[in-house]
Amino acid sequence: MKTAQAILREELVVFEKTFKEAVKSQVPLLDRIMQFIVNRKGKQMRPMFVLLSAKLCGPVDEAAYRAASLVELLHTATLVHDDVVDESLERRGFFSTYALWKTKISVLVGDYLLSKGLFLSLEHSDFRVLQLLSDAVREISEGELLQLEKSRSLNLKEDVYFDIIRSKTASLLAASCAAGAFAASRDEVLTDKLRRFGEKVGIAFQIKDDLFDYGSDSIGKPTGNDIKEKKLTLPLIYTLDRIDKATRKEMIFIIKNRNKDPEKVQYVIRKVVEAGGIDYAIQRMNAYRDEALAILHEFEDNDVRKGLEELVRYTTDRKY
Repeated sequence: MKTAQAILREELVVFEKTFKEAVKSQVPLLDRIMQFIVNRKGKQMRPMFVLLSAKLCGPVDEAAYRAASLVELLHTATLVHDDVVDESLERRGFFSTYALWKTKISVLVGDYLLSKGLFLSLEHSDFRVLQLLSDAVREISEGELLQLEKSRSLNLKEDVYFDIIRSKTASLLAASCAAGAFAASRDEVLTDKLRRFGEKVGIAFQIKDDLFDYGSDSIGKPTGNDIKEKKLTLPLIYTLDRIDKATRKEMIFIIKNRNKDPEKVQYVIRKVVEAGGIDYAIQRMNAYRDEALAILHEFEDNDVRKGLEELVRYTTDRKY
């Protein structure tokens, strides 16, 4: 991501100030939690997509910085709430907000972040950007609930899987790119083009996350974690659709009842590899990556486009 970070060196400094200002609170406990969250932010990939999309379509102004801050506020809120839902004690190698402050405070912190994002946009009449991001939050919630509903039966079809990740993961990245484009251009055609670009990147990003479950590198979460949580991801869905009935029955039994047994989990992983589930997922991931790049290549070849292309390739080449 070095090219993207170099292109946005000055913009990221301004963004940091805007974001820190946006999360300030007069409540001492809340302010301490906000400082904890700010100090442990991730790679800021979504704000970079916002700012580069804006830069691709026009000048980066205050509206673009607010859009990037709104994206980060909403994304952080969803992570805080996710840790409560998943009862996760870690986030990016550190204690999660849930681990330190438990359920009640974590839920309220997530709600606070959502409200700050709404206020930031409404205060400056950024109605179109707010509409784009609010729609993404709705889709994220729907995707999470659809996944919970379908995972109970362990009979997830590939088209439903793509519906889930399109809502759960890709919608926010799509809205990020669309918000940046609209903030800089006020052009709905460009906004929709960047939205479609972001959606394809987001789908590729999630498939890459699915593949980490079958890797052996140090990737930030244990190998087989999705299987232990009974999550049906693309490599597993592909495999269950193609193996013989007896093996399928055995694998489903393991996922439902023996998913904490390391040997049984490794057996499932081995069957997925043998059935070609990994190769198939890589093929689909690269197809979405290439579709995103094709949209990007409709724009003028310049440093900003190169920065976005680097981010796209990072989503599929990253090691964690």
